[in-house]
Amino acid sequence: MIAVTIDDAWPGFGGLFTVAELDRMPSDGHRYELVDGVLIVSPRPTTVHQLVAMRLASVLDRACPEGLAVVPEPAVQLDPVTELSPDLVVVHLDEVGGAKFTAPPLLVVEVRSPSTALIDLNRKKAAYEKFGVPSYWIVDPEPGRPELAVFELGDRGYNLTATSTQPVTVARPFPVTVAPAELTKGLLR
Repeated sequence: MIAVTIDDAWPGFGGLFTVAELDRMPSDGHRYELVDGVLIVSPRPTTVHQLVAMRLASVLDRACPEGLAVVPEPAVQLDPVTELSPDLVVVHLDEVGGAKFTAPPLLVVEVRSPSTALIDLNRKKAAYEKFGVPSYWIVDPEPGRPELAVFELGDRGYNLTATSTQPVTVARPFPVTVAPAELTKGLLR
């Protein structure tokens, strides 16, 4: 891998940022994502965010059937000007191996941060919907009131099928029950 500065990687004025340019970005502790050619830069996630993502990955992994895999923080390239790094995905095991996923994951999970809440609920949700991701979850990791929102892809786009602070049982991508309170158990408000 060649190290470049942001100035080296930044596209010319007036053009869209591309995934090829995103791939040249330096590793500097920020999360770089791209939606329709617009660069989204997020700070490093909090330790609460990381713990909740790890606990949810563990719940999903225990329920995951043979032939599927739970993958944390992968790159998912939707098209030449859109690439996202969700907190978790569920994919077919035979898709694991490359640097990026280029087919729609069966499930994408974003653990919400104050700095990304609107992006997760709007731009990312719209991008995953257009890409054909069957299930999209958003976890609000607020220790005092954690919540899970479940969106399922239908004929007319995503439908909110559950939003709850209580345990939620889903059928897709496989049967699993997620208890939001268990994801933040022991954390201070």
